[in-house]
Amino acid sequence: MALRAVVFDYGMVLTGPPDPEAHAALLRITGLPPDRFEPLYWADRHALDEGKLTGITFWQKFIRDAALDHAMDQSAPRQSIVEELNRWDARLWTTQNPAMLAWQQQLKERGLLTAILSNMSDNVLENMKREFDWIHRFDVLVWSFQLHMVKPGPAIYRHTLAELGTQPEETLFLDDKLVNVEAARALGIQAIQFSTVERLRADLIAAGLDAELPLP
Repeated sequence: MALRAVVFDYGMVLTGPPDPEAHAALLRITGLPPDRFEPLYWADRHALDEGKLTGITFWQKFIRDAALDHAMDQSAPRQSIVEELNRWDARLWTTQNPAMLAWQQQLKERGLLTAILSNMSDNVLENMKREFDWIHRFDVLVWSFQLHMVKPGPAIYRHTLAELGTQPEETLFLDDKLVNVEAARALGIQAIQFSTVERLRADLIAAGLDAELPLP
């Protein structure tokens, strides 16, 4: 079957690296060194992406788990600190990869369907909607927190295929995480692990997909 759709992960595929200014702000506000901040930050990201936590409840839990109630700036109300952390967290992931966004437009001009399938939290999505008008250029948008399902679980891939109306073999999926790529392949979806535009171009040629797709 001919390829009909390309599905993009969001983070580190359609985006660039996390915003360093936002990361520095999170460290400054919490007062934590990176080696303490990072494990606490990542401990509940799965629950956040699954919709079990909101951005606000994520940071409330972070403060409790880090025992920061008495260490943080007491001149500011606790809720305002939580909201500030939530804003900076959203900004951390609101970056862009212009080359990949340009390629998505090329794909649309060639007549292919495009989708975003992302493990996504509510705070990041709200910030994306404010900052990026290109989201609406995609035919299908699948955000994990809204569905209470996440990659690499097979259900979210099947949901994306159903929304696109394509068969697995008619669909190409790009993700920077190998575990998510392997999960897609297990369902019969063509999948490539993304690292750089140059590497993607080489992988598309190696897979013979340059006959069906414009190259990025």
